[in-house]
Amino acid sequence: MAAIGGQWFPPEWPDRIRALARGELTPVAPRRAATVMLVRDGAGGGLEVFLLRRRASMAFAAGAYAYPGGAVDPGDQDVLRAAVRETFEEAGVLLAGPAPGELIADVTGADWETDRAALVAREVSFADFLARRGLVVRADLLGGWARWITPEFEARRYDTFFYIAALPAGQRTRNASTEADRTAWLRPAEAVAGYDRGELLMMPPTIATLRSLLPFTTATEVLAASAGRDLTPVLARARLVGEEVVLSWPGYEEFEKRVTAEDGGEERKR
Repeated sequence: MAAIGGQWFPPEWPDRIRALARGELTPVAPRRAATVMLVRDGAGGGLEVFLLRRRASMAFAAGAYAYPGGAVDPGDQDVLRAAVRETFEEAGVLLAGPAPGELIADVTGADWETDRAALVAREVSFADFLARRGLVVRADLLGGWARWITPEFEARRYDTFFYIAALPAGQRTRNASTEADRTAWLRPAEAVAGYDRGELLMMPPTIATLRSLLPFTTATEVLAASAGRDLTPVLARARLVGEEVVLSWPGYEEFEKRVTAEDGGEERKR
C-alpha cells in the first residue's frame, strides 16, 4: 500500500469506512487505555524516548513502533494506575515507592520478575502486588500529554491517555513485553526522521506525539510542559466523497488519506 513515510494504514480500513457510511457497521465502544512516553537525558546530551516495536504476529498495529501501554484492567482503579502497571509489565520500570516522594531504585531481581510475570498473567491484581510490596503509585511523576481515540470504523477501539514520565534514577528499561520484538532509546528527531524515510512504521498518535517532543532538550523541560498540554481527544473523521474515502485527523493534516474503489485499497497519489 502506498503511504506517506511510515504511517500505519491497514488495507481493510477503506471497506470498513464504506460499511460504516452505509450503516452496515456499528462502532464498538472504545476501551480506556494508557500509554507512557518514558524519557531520559541522553549520555551525550539531548532528550531520548523509549520505543518498542510490536511483533509482526500482532493483530493490532503489527510491526509498528509504539510506547509501553495497554487497556485499563478492572483492578487498576483508574487510568493512571494502568499506565504505571503497563510500564512495569512492558518495560520493566516501576513508578512506585514505599512512600510519597520515594522511588524504588532497582526492580531487576528474580523476585521482581516473578511478580511482573504474575501481573502479566493476571494471576495477581496490581493493587494486591502494591500492597504486598508496601508500595504506593507515584502518580506525581506522570504528566498528561495527549489523548487519542481509535477511529469508529476500527474493530479494536481504545480511548488512550498518553503520559510523559522520566526514567527513574537507578532503573533500567528492557524488552519485558511478549508483544514486542525489539526496543530502542531514540532521540525524537531520530525517530521522526526514520518515520519520514519510511523506515519506522508508526500509528498517527505515536508520530504526532514524537513530533511534539522535538522542541525539548531535557526530561525536566518536558515534564514541566505537561502542565499546559491540551488533552482534548483526537478522533479521526471518515467520510465518502462520491466513491472516494477521505480519512482525516482534525489538526493533523499530514495523516489525511484518500482512497477510491478503483485504487483497490491503495492510497491515491495527491
